[in-house]
Amino acid sequence: MVFTDTHTHLYLKEFDGDRDETIQRAINTGVKLMFLPNIDSNTATPMLDLCRKFPSNVFPMMGLHPTDVKENYMEELDKVEKYLINEKFYAIGETGMDLYWDKTFLEEQKISLRAQIEFAKFFKLPIVIHSRNSFDEIFEIIDDTIDDKLTGVFHCFTGTADQAQRIIEWGFKLGIGGVLTFKNSGLDRVVKNISLDHIILETDSPFLAPKPYRGRRNESAYIYNVAEKLAEIKGIAIDEVATRTTQNAVEFFKIKNPY
Repeated sequence: MVFTDTHTHLYLKEFDGDRDETIQRAINTGVKLMFLPNIDSNTATPMLDLCRKFPSNVFPMMGLHPTDVKENYMEELDKVEKYLINEKFYAIGETGMDLYWDKTFLEEQKISLRAQIEFAKFFKLPIVIHSRNSFDEIFEIIDDTIDDKLTGVFHCFTGTADQAQRIIEWGFKLGIGGVLTFKNSGLDRVVKNISLDHIILETDSPFLAPKPYRGRRNESAYIYNVAEKLAEIKGIAIDEVATRTTQNAVEFFKIKNPY
């Protein structure tokens, strides 16, 4: 079985003590492809260095995370654009909006998302959207910008069935991670009736570890636990989940000869 972790922050300090071992553990578990979303200009270099070290398994995205949209966000967006011109990336991200912690930069987050949507269209890349407490605001922007040049994924999707359907109608994917294994998340009832055609798997490591690792550092090897839960919910074999979600990811990120 081959799995794909479509969203993992393996370059962060939480992995400083065992980064290479963590990646090898994922590979040994069958997680052959891992995609790294950027956060801001400070994380771009360590992210790219890691991708160069594991060029067959680890692939970079470029974007400005919504919680890092501050007073200097225009400078940060300029740096994102320069990286996109000069390096190879597989998606724009992660971008989006986050209104859970702080709404101080609400308008700036909207501007940043719109700018990164334009990057996605210009560079012909999918967009990876973070949507914490901000579905309505993001939906308004997507409704205003959607066309046949825009595709993407709602990373760490935890919304309703109606929200999922709206995302699918745009041709976007749903990124499903460890929250699926949480007892009272309700996400199991939402994904039960959603075709695997619309789903890709992720860990968002080091965050949101699935059961039985909840509360500990997450890592890409734990994608197996997410896939196992999804197979249980749908009443299918885990190898079918692995095959179809990996194929979705390969097509989404346009990976040639992936493994």
